[in-house]
Amino acid sequence: MGTVSQFHENLRPPAHRIESEEEAISTARDLAAAFRHQASERDINRILPFAELDALSVSGLTAITVPPDHQGLDVSNALLAEIVAIIAEADASIGEALESHFCALETLRTQATEDLKASLFARVLLGDRFAAATLADGAELTAEGPGYRLSGRTRQARGILFADWIAAAATVPPSRPVTLCLANDESVQVVDDWDGFGQRTNGSGTAIVGTLHVNADAIAPAPSSGYSTGISLGLLLRAGVSLGIARAAWTDLMTAVGDRSPAVLARIGERAIHIETTAAALERAGRKLDIAQVNPVEAAMADAHFSASAAAVVAGETALDTANALFELAGERSAGIGLNLDRHWRNARIHALSLPRDRLMHTAGEYMSKVGGA
Repeated sequence: MGTVSQFHENLRPPAHRIESEEEAISTARDLAAAFRHQASERDINRILPFAELDALSVSGLTAITVPPDHQGLDVSNALLAEIVAIIAEADASIGEALESHFCALETLRTQATEDLKASLFARVLLGDRFAAATLADGAELTAEGPGYRLSGRTRQARGILFADWIAAAATVPPSRPVTLCLANDESVQVVDDWDGFGQRTNGSGTAIVGTLHVNADAIAPAPSSGYSTGISLGLLLRAGVSLGIARAAWTDLMTAVGDRSPAVLARIGERAIHIETTAAALERAGRKLDIAQVNPVEAAMADAHFSASAAAVVAGETALDTANALFELAGERSAGIGLNLDRHWRNARIHALSLPRDRLMHTAGEYMSKVGGA
């Protein structure tokens, strides 16, 4: 297996084709309303949202970034980030799985051959889902015929339990970075080994391969730029998940807080302004990423990366601050186990852990030094 010509079947009905950005955001809001009802129960009991992910696929929402050249809609990045935020507000774990899926699709768009894109985007339009992953240390890729023999495992990857395909970052001999497009079928064992205290149902797991031949037609070369649009989109959609968590905490804060004294209202207003500022940062980063995708020169990609980094950092802080404010302002009434309001803080904390904040700050400083000195 490991070749795009050998498709595996799924039991989902054919996916709907979304025709406009207005339909896309309306669909996201409708699905979010449905996902919200059992989100707390899924978190408490760790019930993985397979049905909810299938609903996303059947709705056509998972295909909205397929390029027009492949019969897709290709929504703007600002709208895409807002859609991820809408889903994450209802259930942060589902939002995170969607984040991984769209990042994998951007990798395909920028790296894959035309034949590979045609094959896999056709599957996405039918409702197939992707997960972005990275091969772990110790994984082996050995030249074998028209491709490579793969053995080893991936690092833990979000959404991999829900994925039909795995876009696995790897390095082939001698030292060439690539992405392997693997069918998530009987040749790949996916282990549910996630035990984090937050994002408990995000479909994280590890893929294990005994021995698998990966054909050359399922391998995409990685870009040389450190500011690739795939990296920037990942940061933007990470910000979208954080914004969704902040909005969810905000909604529960407004329900739980009974005190409307001037001091409390000032704190509520402060949180509201931070959330609105965060949403504006995502929109700005999305517009810059649109430009970089259309005109992928180094300057445009670096500018998009800077704004996406800013959005990711600010959104992560907003999510944590809003979750903290929920308990500070609502007091004891917010602490009941049955309410499960602590999931917002847990989700925000876990989601922030994998953000390379110090590296982003360093890169931002370098970028601004160059821009300012130009």
